[in-house]
Amino acid sequence: MKKATLLFLLASFASFSSFSSFSSFAQKNYNASKEFPYGKANPEAPQQVKDYQTLIGTNKCSSESRNPDGSWANPVDMIWTWKYTLNGMAVQDESFKSDGSHAGSIRQFIADSSRWYVHWYSSKTPSTTFPVWEGNKKEDEIVLYREQKAPNGTDGYFRLTFYDMSDIGFKWVGEWADKEEKIIYPTWKINCIRQKM
Repeated sequence: MKKATLLFLLASFASFSSFSSFSSFAQKNYNASKEFPYGKANPEAPQQVKDYQTLIGTNKCSSESRNPDGSWANPVDMIWTWKYTLNGMAVQDESFKSDGSHAGSIRQFIADSSRWYVHWYSSKTPSTTFPVWEGNKKEDEIVLYREQKAPNGTDGYFRLTFYDMSDIGFKWVGEWADKEEKIIYPTWKINCIRQKM
């Protein structure tokens, strides 16, 4: 009888300890929730995790890219949603285009290198290895780079820039740039208006 009582007390204590630990963890959860549908920045994350704070939420956008002949194609409607993820230690975004294509990325700021690393994925171009852009916020813009040669073989980058960022919306442009960034050729541009935050 004493042995059974002791086992019951031990089991009850273990359950209470697990519940307490879970409750303590849940109170520190910065992912999306009913109260914060786009999550929150974790105060223990690098302060740069807030670089994207004016983008967090749902944005209605217009996306334009170039045709093979160099002209601009007709704009495509797009919803671009941003949220904090990994318990508020990183930023995740997802885009849904009216043409049926979808894409997204995970954005992590690595303190040791003082840079953002952006891993991008797309429903149109599934890959076993995600392309990665890296960069920083420079004044009022976020600028990211990935090495990419021009069609003629010239070394350069595909450069992504977020600018005109505010509570109203933001703009984005994708451009090929040479190593000195003297030759710039935009190939993709997106304008967004904030819908929900």
